Amino acid sequence: MESEDSYLAAIKEVACTLVETTMRNVEGYFQTKYRPPLQETEDRHMAKNITWTPCKDFTVELGMKQIEEYISTWEFHESWLHCIDFLKEEEVEFSKLYHYRTRWSIPTRRKPIPRATACVYFTIQISKIKPLVLPVEVFFIFESTRLVHRPGQSRFREKWLKDIIESKLIMMESITF
Repeated sequence: MESEDSYLAAIKEVACTLVETTMRNVEGYFQTKYRPPLQETEDRHMAKNITWTPCKDFTVELGMKQIEEYISTWEFHESWLHCIDFLKEEEVEFSKLYHYRTRWSIPTRRKPIPRATACVYFTIQISKIKPLVLPVEVFFIFESTRLVHRPGQSRFREKWLKDIIESKLIMMESITF
């Protein structure tokens, strides 16, 4: 009797293992066959970023180059043009802040000088208390908004630039001289 019970327990254990293995295989098959791989969907929706320079190597010119490099990761129509200007250096208690402005517009042949532009303001922060080998911290905001964006955490939307320009044009049309 005892050997029969141990024999049945062994058969039950083998059967459970077979069922579990089969279920995992079927689940894996359906995940790869009928759903896009998780990594692919994450990459498509992930905010892009670049490797920012360490604080010790930062210069105003390098800041401009890195902002340009970061902007190149954004997805926008080729008709958009932009330029970057260094605005000022600001010293605060625990860091130095470097302020930049990027102006965006869509010039055309008929109107090479756009009626309105949209600005994105970048701030590069160099910490006075953190190790100088750490990368600079970067923040940016869109004109007429207060939401602070960080590279790698928020995805750029071309619509934000369009909305700024559209609101400026609506305002200009409402003003009569």
